[in-house]
Formats: sequence, structure tokens, C-alpha cells
Amino acid sequence: MTASRKRVFVAGHKGMVGSAIVRQLEMQPHIELVLRQRCELNLLSQADVQAFFDAEKIDQVYLAAAKVGGIMANNVYPANFIYENLMIECNIIHAAHMCDVNDLLFLGSSCIYPKMTEQPMRESALLTGRLESTNEPYAVAKIAGIKLCESYNRQYGRNYRSVMPTNLYGENDNFHPTDSHVIPAMMRRFHEAKEEDAAEVVVWGTGKPMREFLHVDDMASASIFVANIDQLVYESCTSEMLSHINVGTGKDCSIAELAHTMADVVGYQGNIVFDSSKPDGAPRKLMNVDTLRELGWHYSIELKEGLQMTYEWFQYHQSDFRS
Repeated sequence: MTASRKRVFVAGHKGMVGSAIVRQLEMQPHIELVLRQRCELNLLSQADVQAFFDAEKIDQVYLAAAKVGGIMANNVYPANFIYENLMIECNIIHAAHMCDVNDLLFLGSSCIYPKMTEQPMRESALLTGRLESTNEPYAVAKIAGIKLCESYNRQYGRNYRSVMPTNLYGENDNFHPTDSHVIPAMMRRFHEAKEEDAAEVVVWGTGKPMREFLHVDDMASASIFVANIDQLVYESCTSEMLSHINVGTGKDCSIAELAHTMADVVGYQGNIVFDSSKPDGAPRKLMNVDTLRELGWHYSIELKEGLQMTYEWFQYHQSDFRS
């Protein structure tokens, strides 16, 4: 008799991280993916999400759905960011529990950590200080997601885990000219400057902040790794009230260094100007990834290689980003 396949729901499968997880899970013959587009399932509706779980008999969940954006978007739409992210994670985590789904992985963000916390940021830094003001609503929602998972584990014995990625980039990123994160925004800006033969490219901020970047294919690999390691192994490196695991490379670069690397990858030869009147965000965001390394996972894609892969994908799909 052929063993039945595990039914896995990837929430947010059209997004950057969700699509990368799907690409890797598709290669596993024992997995049956359950996917829904936004027009098919409204994750902001508790009734719709509950009905979906009631009908689909899910075995495992990857909660990659979220409302995301860069500094400008977080500043302009703080209510949208906190409301939508809270609703999505509450609806999915509670419905999973109600339908006796024991295995779930929640994807958070490195912005959960205090602005001035010790670097590299350890998992234990959570809730030890003030958050960066530019994305506090989003960060609070992600912290709530971690605590939701911990609370269902404590009260109901669930196996709900959380991973906190550093800054991600790669295929299916958001290349919107104003609402995107630093790498896609910068890549599009340099690309358009090259096409227009512009004399200079203006980069927000001083260029001094330090940032860590992880290619989304590595994030997908780490997510699947953490979701499927033995529960006793997972619990041995976490605790009842500190259950999340950092995911990153463990090394960073300045925004200025990133800009010059981006110019090299794109082939832009003009000047790079830093606009210090625009916000920098946190001075440094580097993850301590000792826990994940001890479990046996390590990233594989270096930054310049990942930028080259992303730029090739962007060029092929650039007509999709015209606005």
C-alpha cells in the first residue's frame, strides 16, 4: 500500500518566501501542496479561514503570508501593517489548532528586536527594549505571532514553531518604486539609471547603517529544515517562553557597500549619492545564528552571487514592474 502524502498548506505562496518554500516542497514526492490565491481565500476573514481548514484536512502549515513593505510604507500605513498581520496570524494559527493541525511554522522578522540591542542579536533579546519606531506596528504584530505559537504550545501541547529571518531578497520580491525593501528598491533604481544613462543615483540615508541579507532560497531551505527537525531536538535549543530561531548569514555590510556592489552587478557606472535627510532606520541589524548552526543548517548563497541571480530574474520579469 502506498503511504498517503502529507497535506501542506503554504499561506502566502505567491509571495517571495512562500513561493520559494513551494519550489522546494514541490520536489518532495511525499508532499501534497494545498495552495490558495488571495481571491480564493481571504486570510483576513476568520470565518473563511476556519471553513478552509475544516474542509481541507491539513497536516502541516507554513505561515508565510504577511503585509510587508519598506520604511516609507511602514511610516505611511502603520494601521494597515499592524491590523492585517495580526488578523492573518490569529486566524491561521487558531484555525489550525481548532482542526487539530499539530505542526505549524510561523515566519517573523528581525525587526522584532529592540533598536539598540547588543549585536549580533540573540533570540534572548526579544522584549528587552524599545523597537525601531519606523516599523514598530509591524514588529509588534510579528512578536504577537511568536507569542501565539508559544501560547498554543503551552496550553494545548502543539508543535508551533517560529523562525525570524534577517533581511531577505530574491525571486518574486516586491520591486515597487516606493513600497519595497532596500535591495529591490535599490536594484530597480540602479537598473533604471543605467537604462536612462543617468549621471547619479540617490540612495536614502547616510549609507552607514549595517545590514545582513539572506537569499530567499536559503530562507526556504532553513524554514523546511526547522519545520521538520525532531521535536525533542527543537525543544532542546528553545524554551517554553523563547521558542523562535534566528535565520541569517551571521555577517553584514553597510548600505554604502551594498550600493556599490549593486552598481557593479547591474552595470551602472555613474555616481552614487547618499541623501542624509532621509531616515536610516536602525544603525545595525545582525542576527546571531548560533542556534541554527548548532542544529546543523548553514546558508549557501553569498550576497553578490544572490544579487546576480536576483538581477537576472528581475531583467526577465521587468515588464511586470512597470508603473
